[in-house]
Amino acid sequence: MRDASSRHPAPLLAAVNAESQVHLIIGTNPLAAARCTKSLEVGAKPIVIAPESVDLPYALAERIEDGSAQWLRRDFRDEDLTTLGREDVDHVVDMVFVTLGGTHPLSPHISKLCRRLRIPVNVSDAPELCTLSLLSTYSDGPLHIGITTSGRGCKLASRLRREIASTLPPNLGNAIDRLGAVRRRLWAEDHAAGLCDLANGAFDGDEDDSIGQKHTFNTLVTEDDVSAAKTRRMRWLSQICEYWPLRKLASISDTDIENILAAYTSGRDADAPPNGSAADHGRGRIVLAGSGPGHPDLLTRATYNAIQSADIILADKLVPAPVLDLIPRRTEVHIARKFPGNADQAQEEFLQMGIAALRRGRHVLRLKQGDPYLYGRGGEEFEFFRGEGYTPVVLPGITSALSAPLFAEIPATHRGVSDQVLVCTGTGRKGAAPEPPTYVATQTVVFLMALHRLAALVESLVSVPGSGEGARPRTPWPKETPCAIVERASCTDQRVIRSTLEHVCQAFEAEGSRPPGLLVVGASCHVLHPAKEEKWVVEEGFRGVDELRVID
Repeated sequence: MRDASSRHPAPLLAAVNAESQVHLIIGTNPLAAARCTKSLEVGAKPIVIAPESVDLPYALAERIEDGSAQWLRRDFRDEDLTTLGREDVDHVVDMVFVTLGGTHPLSPHISKLCRRLRIPVNVSDAPELCTLSLLSTYSDGPLHIGITTSGRGCKLASRLRREIASTLPPNLGNAIDRLGAVRRRLWAEDHAAGLCDLANGAFDGDEDDSIGQKHTFNTLVTEDDVSAAKTRRMRWLSQICEYWPLRKLASISDTDIENILAAYTSGRDADAPPNGSAADHGRGRIVLAGSGPGHPDLLTRATYNAIQSADIILADKLVPAPVLDLIPRRTEVHIARKFPGNADQAQEEFLQMGIAALRRGRHVLRLKQGDPYLYGRGGEEFEFFRGEGYTPVVLPGITSALSAPLFAEIPATHRGVSDQVLVCTGTGRKGAAPEPPTYVATQTVVFLMALHRLAALVESLVSVPGSGEGARPRTPWPKETPCAIVERASCTDQRVIRSTLEHVCQAFEAEGSRPPGLLVVGASCHVLHPAKEEKWVVEEGFRGVDELRVID
């Protein structure tokens, strides 16, 4: 359930397979020529209807002359809609483009006929007569991005399309092809080995572009979870697609993919140089640094300098792409091969990579999300490297535990509402469920690493504790307690789901996962955003930091 940002419903954006369709184009102006070109690009067969006396734009005349488009040299007839189409659909045409403008008397007439026949129709300069709008599109191989302003933005859609396209790395389409091919290969291999079947849906619905990550995306995979183990390679590929920066994904090669999958099986790192491949150049040094909640402007200057000066960077998979984009191209970068269930193995792999680089005299940056000492294993890594003779420099980072509520307009403390903040983990060692905190009316609780087991966490909070031996007395949380899920805090695609403990699990399942995220619980969630009638409200986007930048 989302806040209505407009009185008008959003259009249903869809990719239509128009190959061999018949498209009627009414008119012969430059727009008709553009519609004809677009129809041909998608494999359709355009038929232009206009009197022979009209002048044809050069582009349209060329299409008709070479036979790729047909011209019926006469006025439009009502029966054209049901006689000029394909035989296999009873000769009903597939789409109609009226380029005469909304004031022409034929335009509303044709629109009414098309609506009655359920034929998608587009009328130029008349959004109220359209059931179909063409998007301003950018294409790169299998990647197609479309923008619409619902007929209200003049040429702004084209500008927005250019702006978005300019931020994408080159060759992204090729990377999609490669990743799609390996996805199909993995499925075929696992299916042939009896590890998955069509009925169970090995791809978990990821063939549908309209659906984001499911709420179970980061659910912990345990050793005795047989079903999850069967699709572990597919899960790892999904993690790569979600967490790798686009620049790194765009440069991926077939060899890279083979090495990644082989490394996952063998336990070595795909990009690690062979032992002894580099000569020692003095004594190595290591920095443990927090990258903050997400936005690159929230890095400390010390961490930014460490990024610029490192020889090798070992980054958590949750370090966001805008931060990774600050890394110089010359720098060797490795992203942790973690997904829920193999964290310990991936952690050990990074420790060994770090110590190997230090022994070769390199400057190592261990780049972690948030703050390295707040559920980031920073203390463990400090102990490890110090035990090997390399004492790290530790740089703090802004933790999402405090910044995410702030960016979601939730004051962690507020006079008369909340006088204390508790930061908890939602997952203990080996995936064990930690003991839930007792209810304190004036406390704001932030749960990190909790969304993958949200239902179990909420149930433990609202349930009356047992009375067995060793059980601690604990006050259960009221189901009407306000709460909020905050995902990708401080990033442009930040999302906030405001709800209560009673409905938050239902909301999360309905809206899906956008990792990383956390849960905020307490009365402070309603200080700046009072409760509404809906069971939950979703708020998209964040631009607060960017607005502070000086505009030339």
